[in-house]
Amino acid sequence: MSEGGQQAISVVNFELGRGQFYPDHEHPVHQLAWSPTGVLTVRSGVRSWVLPSNLGLFIPAGLRHSTGAQRATTMLAPYLDPARCALDWAEPTVVRIGALARALIEYLADRELPDARRQPAEQVLSDVLAPVGVATIDVRGPADPRAAEVAKALAADPADDRSLEAWGRKVGASVRTLTRAFAVEPGTSFTRYRTQVRLRAALSLLADGVPVGTVAHRVGYRSPSAFIAAFRRQTGVAPGGYFTEPE
Repeated sequence: MSEGGQQAISVVNFELGRGQFYPDHEHPVHQLAWSPTGVLTVRSGVRSWVLPSNLGLFIPAGLRHSTGAQRATTMLAPYLDPARCALDWAEPTVVRIGALARALIEYLADRELPDARRQPAEQVLSDVLAPVGVATIDVRGPADPRAAEVAKALAADPADDRSLEAWGRKVGASVRTLTRAFAVEPGTSFTRYRTQVRLRAALSLLADGVPVGTVAHRVGYRSPSAFIAAFRRQTGVAPGGYFTEPE
């Protein structure tokens, strides 16, 4: 995979502070966003991916995105040259990082690794990275400034269960105005929007190992069963199975 001393896969180490996100950017090469010890979040447009240490995200070259973490962690990111690497998915793709992939990424992080040893490791890493079916939580914010104020408050506290009428009094808008604003952009009801915000917040907590019952309470559900039902409707799996798939 490496040709004439050129690397098909180069691995770069990034330190991320608590709550730190890189501004939107893009790369001329593919990137695999992965943390060996923490939980990463990658955002692109209205889509977001929450990645514990057993999952990585293949980010195709040229895709604008932002990567960050809720807690301080290290990102060990392979960059893949499209001209030399067999992986060429056109869309962001979640991949499982098993024991072999982890070992290969850490092995390829050695910048002094000679080509004779690097080339086979690059090939094996490309071979073992395979897509896994993890649904994303898409949350598009409203364009109306008053509805946007509501959205910002919900992002800060997903458990806030105020009615749309109460929110209207806070931001100076009628229920009808706010209902119309959410229906136009992001194109959903306020109740549905709040559910999506809550489930997106839940992903980071689940990936961090917080118990399902605690997550349910923190994001605004009165019972774990109600949270599990909402989560299953959105993603197709129960919270406990979201980050685990058969090897």
